[in-house]
Amino acid sequence: MAEQLIPANIVIGDRTYRIKIRVQDEEAVRATVKLINDKIIEFKTQFSAKDMQDYIAMVLVWYATEQSAATRTDLDTQSVQEKLDQLETYLDRMRENFSV
Repeated sequence: MAEQLIPANIVIGDRTYRIKIRVQDEEAVRATVKLINDKIIEFKTQFSAKDMQDYIAMVLVWYATEQSAATRTDLDTQSVQEKLDQLETYLDRMRENFSV
């Protein structure tokens, strides 16, 4: 059975886009669109640009950088967790050896 998609109108910058999204993604999509538009407003107050496309490009670079940083943080956290798990296993073995 095909997944149910619903139509949604989103506004980014000064343009409206009609898209189809999964029902369970609607809240996340709307939150992302709000974040993008808030960043556009923020960049408009901080920088001078030729047109809306420039601000959208700035937001795209910012958003991609944020996602990349979050991925690196997740990988760092995963690495630390793996090392902690290894240490816990080592300590368990040591405890078993001294309990005999």
